[in-house]
Amino acid sequence: MAHDAADSTVGEFDIRLAHPVAVYWVALLRVITGWWFFHSGLSKVLSDGFAYSYGWRYLRGMGDTVLGPLATWMGYNFPQVIEVMVPLGEMLIGLGLLAGVLVRLASLFGMFFMSLFWVGNADFNHGLVNGDLMGLLMFATMIVLAAGRYYGLDAVIEQTQFVKDHPRLRYLLG
Repeated sequence: MAHDAADSTVGEFDIRLAHPVAVYWVALLRVITGWWFFHSGLSKVLSDGFAYSYGWRYLRGMGDTVLGPLATWMGYNFPQVIEVMVPLGEMLIGLGLLAGVLVRLASLFGMFFMSLFWVGNADFNHGLVNGDLMGLLMFATMIVLAAGRYYGLDAVIEQTQFVKDHPRLRYLLG
């Protein structure tokens, strides 16, 4: 393959979904992933309110994992914050994906949650691949494919003059 130094597109990375079925599929994955997280947070709120005490206990029990020092530090130093932020964070991440708003930002926080779940839940008896890793990969997929641009409000927000004046905001949208 020849390289053209005058070609300004060399080095750019852009994924465009060429077929309408692919666009529908990405939008469907975004909505399903959003519902999964929203429902998880909502069920915690409906059962425990914003006093989800299992969150900080879970983090305190992660001492023997790769993320142990960070997780146990969070569990011991911020239990009240975690009680509120786990269900609230799951609901906000889910709502962002459902509506297609700030999808990349929401997915980044979703990846953080799923990283903790993957490392904390895994006994790895059957290898590294489990449902938590699949969730982590779903959020990564939302970021890479800019899933909010497909039937999401991010597509509308990106057309506003404010975003056009501040193009770096597109890294949070999409």
